[in-house]
Amino acid sequence: MNRNPVLDPTLQEILQVVKPTRADWDTRISVLDQLRNVLQSVESLRGATVQPFGSFVSNLFTRWGDLDISVDLFSGSSILFTGKKQKQTLLAQLLRAMRASGLWYRLQFVIHARVPILKVVSGHQRISCDISIDNLEGLLKSRFLFWISEIDGRFRDLVLLVKEWAKAHDINNPKNGTFNSYSLSLLVIFHLQTCVPAILPPLGEIYPRSAVDDLKGVRKTAEESIAQLSAANIARFKSGSSRSVNRSSLSELLVSFFAKFSDINLKATELGVCPFTGRWENISNNTRWLPKTYSLFVEDPFEQPENAARSVSRKNLDRIAQVFEMTSRRLATDSNRNSIIGVLTAPHISQSLVRTTNVQNHHHHANGARHPHSPQGQARPWNHQMQQNWSPSNNIQNPPYWPGPARPRPQQNWTSQNNPRNMQQGQAPFQGQTRPVMTQTQTQQQQQKSQYKNGKQPMTNAPSGSSQSQGQIGKPPGQVNGVSFARPAGPISQSQRGQVWRPRG
Repeated sequence: MNRNPVLDPTLQEILQVVKPTRADWDTRISVLDQLRNVLQSVESLRGATVQPFGSFVSNLFTRWGDLDISVDLFSGSSILFTGKKQKQTLLAQLLRAMRASGLWYRLQFVIHARVPILKVVSGHQRISCDISIDNLEGLLKSRFLFWISEIDGRFRDLVLLVKEWAKAHDINNPKNGTFNSYSLSLLVIFHLQTCVPAILPPLGEIYPRSAVDDLKGVRKTAEESIAQLSAANIARFKSGSSRSVNRSSLSELLVSFFAKFSDINLKATELGVCPFTGRWENISNNTRWLPKTYSLFVEDPFEQPENAARSVSRKNLDRIAQVFEMTSRRLATDSNRNSIIGVLTAPHISQSLVRTTNVQNHHHHANGARHPHSPQGQARPWNHQMQQNWSPSNNIQNPPYWPGPARPRPQQNWTSQNNPRNMQQGQAPFQGQTRPVMTQTQTQQQQQKSQYKNGKQPMTNAPSGSSQSQGQIGKPPGQVNGVSFARPAGPISQSQRGQVWRPRG
């Protein structure tokens, strides 16, 4: 394959914009804590736990990604079946409590869905959330996707690029008859299984059964058994000395991905995508898939024989194939950076990248030095900074938000002398603690409070996008055409202290 010299650096520019920063992680964690507070006001949900899943746990979410949340009723105990009627009743009670709190808006109860959910938006953080009850299957699948991403880092990059591309072309919306994000991730897995040489194994070699069927008995025992078997098989695959190594660049893999599915509307009449076996499977020969009632079959490898692409309609499948074909052709032949960005991203991202280039070119000519094409303050991927709680005996890491072993939370053991609120500015914490001391923003907030007490007019709120703006938590200063760039990773604010990666039993 002839490599497009412009494509690889352009893909890296896009990834730098869409990958979440530490602030994006912190923002979602504050949403989870906010929901925990609401649960305390619902009598029937007291004692339940709040567990994120989906792309947040698999580390496959973009900066604008939604947050999937499960309210678990039986965390740590035996796995019991919660009927759909009971889920609907509990979600209705939670809906009333969330509405009464005044901290959530756009509340929508999708009561008759296959899995009943509440769709809400957090008021301060502006994060869209899908809340369900006892969604252990969703959490398990999210962990599997994270483990798979640890096999080869190109998987995560491809998923982020494909999801952004699908949104740009309006084919990432199951309500409108197109892909959900989970099915897009499975397509990327399938592509990396069927490229030559293969980058990922058939998922049946990682876990030889439908994993959801093994979620029974004591929850902790079942989850650990699944994780240990998967860890051993992943380690075996990664250490295989006879396995050929695929050294294709990210751009080559992306172009071949679009080419592989450019005729998916024709293949789908007879063949189904099967990540479990890593092959196209003939639908008529697969008794688990019959009777076929779907336009496209992408088998869920962790919950067989469910179809992860059941939302895709026949009419939209033809349009989807056309978008695949057009994108494949453009990326293989087009050497114009701005044109490539326009094909792969939505206007709010493409316009910002074009604007960034113009500014950088101006500095280049003015100073005689070229500035890198990256949003100012972009943090390293957070999964390289987070603390891992997974047992060293296993050869796979935890998802970024994995419930840790039960142990006292550090902030609960601090004496009043160690409490950051009682420290002088610039004073280091005691007992080796590294929690940040008061930031400049917090100092300004205290000054505002003192101005109120003295009868003076306080300072006005910072503009949208400022780190001081309460309605824009986690949003960086400065926006270009509606796109917020990341603020430099600095000290954690007072309100976020104690929320980042704290262990939970």
